[in-house]
Amino acid sequence: EGLKGAGESEEAANGFSTGGGGSGGLGGGVGGVGGGKVAQAVDSSKLDALEGAPTTEGALLQTVFAAGLDKDCPLPEGAMAAIEAAGGVGEGEKAMEAGAAYMAKEDLLAGYCENLKVYLAELEMRLFSSGLHVLGRAPSDESMRAYLTAYFEDGSWQQGDKSSTDATIEVQGDGASEKVDVAEMPFPESVLAMILQATPEPDVLMFKDDPAIPVQGTKEYSVYQKAVREAINIRSLLLRNTEELDGVVRALNGEFVPPAPGGDLLRDGSGVLPTGRNIHALDPYRLPSKVAMSRGRAAAGLTLEMHKKDNEGELPETVAVNLWGLEAIKTRGESVAIVLALIGAEPVMEATGRVVRYELIPLEELGRPRVDVLASLSGIFRDSFANVVELLDDLFVRAAQVDEPIEMNYIRKHFLELQAEGESVEASTARIFSNPPGEFGSMVNERVSDGSWEDEGELGETWASRNSFSFGREGKGVPRRKTLDALMKTTTQVVQCIDSVEYGLTDIQEYYANTGAMVRAMDDIQGGAGKVQATVVEGFAREARPKKLNDVLRLEYRSKLLNPKWADEMVSQGSGGAFEVSQRMTAMIGWGATTKFKEKWVFDQSAETYALDPVMAKRLMDANPEAFKNIVGRLLEATNRGMWEPSPDVLAQLQDLYSDIDDAIEVGTSTIRRPTKDEDRK
Repeated sequence: EGLKGAGESEEAANGFSTGGGGSGGLGGGVGGVGGGKVAQAVDSSKLDALEGAPTTEGALLQTVFAAGLDKDCPLPEGAMAAIEAAGGVGEGEKAMEAGAAYMAKEDLLAGYCENLKVYLAELEMRLFSSGLHVLGRAPSDESMRAYLTAYFEDGSWQQGDKSSTDATIEVQGDGASEKVDVAEMPFPESVLAMILQATPEPDVLMFKDDPAIPVQGTKEYSVYQKAVREAINIRSLLLRNTEELDGVVRALNGEFVPPAPGGDLLRDGSGVLPTGRNIHALDPYRLPSKVAMSRGRAAAGLTLEMHKKDNEGELPETVAVNLWGLEAIKTRGESVAIVLALIGAEPVMEATGRVVRYELIPLEELGRPRVDVLASLSGIFRDSFANVVELLDDLFVRAAQVDEPIEMNYIRKHFLELQAEGESVEASTARIFSNPPGEFGSMVNERVSDGSWEDEGELGETWASRNSFSFGREGKGVPRRKTLDALMKTTTQVVQCIDSVEYGLTDIQEYYANTGAMVRAMDDIQGGAGKVQATVVEGFAREARPKKLNDVLRLEYRSKLLNPKWADEMVSQGSGGAFEVSQRMTAMIGWGATTKFKEKWVFDQSAETYALDPVMAKRLMDANPEAFKNIVGRLLEATNRGMWEPSPDVLAQLQDLYSDIDDAIEVGTSTIRRPTKDEDRK
């Protein structure tokens, strides 16, 4: 329906919303342990007034731990030692005061608060999709402002045509992108207001009463003119969303539906509009594009640097990369580019721009060992990009057989090890795995949804058994579990690309069912030491800078599921919105089972937001009783599986609520009966 910013007020929400905190502060008021409120609404005028009263610094640390921010903004080691010496985090105020006293004494508070401020700013500005889209409904004024603001606010409108696949954007070694010779400047707010009011283009360009408008006759003014025309065009195209229903009717009648390229407005530009068309993707023989290759190279390099930092300077021998069809289409092959960069290869193009080969870069030029890659394909990628699969297979074979020292070529090293165990050349060079031909999905999400698992290792094994079929020039879906197991034993890094701001790790089941379950399978086969890490590359972000998976999960939970504005927008959509909330609660169990993401504050605030709030509970029950039952049921499942330990009072409330929902559904009502204190309960 629109994009919003998590930290904005409703009046300034601008449609697409950013980030996580609502008007109540962190996540709309920091939810405390056990369903209480910790360090909320601190009145600084009353702090330090009496001896023994909580200090401002101690209240700050108490809030940090209650919100789980200590994972994203770790305290200095000395402060943590002081907290532990005072009895640990569970000791509460006493321990927090000890940590705060240490930081004040060592003059560390200002630096820590600056780090905290930077993180909260990132959270505040993080975009999320606001509610569900209603087919055939044009954006509201608020949503229209949001789309245009998100499109132009980061200065990317000065980079020219977003839909271009040429390398007009230079990606630096640190993942940042910049357009040469164009100075950054904000898109003028006054001009944006005129465009939203449907002011004719000549009148907008004649307007000069804003100092942010460049001087006429300069290069900057030419860019500004183009941006104005682009904004007016986007607005007019978005208003044609009403044509979606026309397209549906034509399709149902078997009539011609006009074609248009698919993609994301923020990433790919106005060429993806209007909607309601028969969308097509791209030429698979042009993957990866120049921009995708540049971004993928930067993301791969930063992923390796992150691994070295966490592993005493050692490179990973094998990195697993998920190749998904829709991601490859939207990003024009960023995940493929990451694979090439890790191996040390680049695409070779014909004069027409078609990629005909992936060529190895000489080791002298690469400057590091070639990293082996386990390429895990979705069914859509497997079936839609057969040419890319064959080109990658050819590359792996050549990389395995090239005359290079094994300490500088981990692909060759693992190839020779498999050969020594009696494997064929085809099996020893197999690196591309997916489901059996004609089948889709890891089935992990089905098991999590049904609750049909006992041990977390079962989910990893389910993924491995479903993805042990290799693909290449010589075989399509050949069972090669031994090769897969050998690769998983040497994999210490998993890379997942996310292509859209609309759906992230916590939004759909497939992410934990593949990335999460892959991490579980690899960790189990390596003895459960927890050495396998996962990084996430957000293809919609301006900078191709990978983040650790747990960091992204925390960002998403704060900006979406636990954000009061997101919750209100989604639940207001009725049955469908309640179902979406329910699905995300199931995904929370999936992440806890596969990657052991079991941070207490997430479950605490989920229970507080959706189950224990009487107003929200009634809205969910009225909209979709089965979805509400699943929400409460997943919280109880988390306690039963040892993922979450709520207070006895919260657990009792959830158990009673689940029983009441079950009774209401059975008798066909959406009214939850609340017994009096004098009534006996079973």
